[in-house]
Amino acid sequence: MNVDTDTLAIRALIERSRDAWDRGDGTAYGACFTADATDVTYAGTVYRGGAEIGRAHQVLFDSFLKDTRLRLDIVEIRRYGPDIAVVVTRGESGKRHPRKLRKLATYTIVRETGGQWRIAAVQKTQRKPLTEAVSFLFQPTSRPSAR
Repeated sequence: MNVDTDTLAIRALIERSRDAWDRGDGTAYGACFTADATDVTYAGTVYRGGAEIGRAHQVLFDSFLKDTRLRLDIVEIRRYGPDIAVVVTRGESGKRHPRKLRKLATYTIVRETGGQWRIAAVQKTQRKPLTEAVSFLFQPTSRPSAR
């Protein structure tokens, strides 16, 4: 595959995971992950493997996350060779359309045997703009060059 086709496939994978979330479909959500994937939630919970990620999310979709929608924007996709990519997203989940996307997620995406792209790892973080602002005020050189 060429880079453009791969980038489209990686974007499609992120969209499939979002669509599964929006439908409350834990099985489809878990299928977006590798068998040995790691999902670290913004609360700090660690799930391992696509099957566990799907099972646990189905429980959440049926309770705390019932009828929520996942809103996300892909910030960047960086490739590391032909079979690995890192994707950074900004997003939010909720029943209403969020005014701000306050969570960041960093995905490690891998191409498995057979050419299928899957999520090998994801780390979600709640952004703290006030903490950032104070840090940058007192330590301006800690500000990242790209935001």
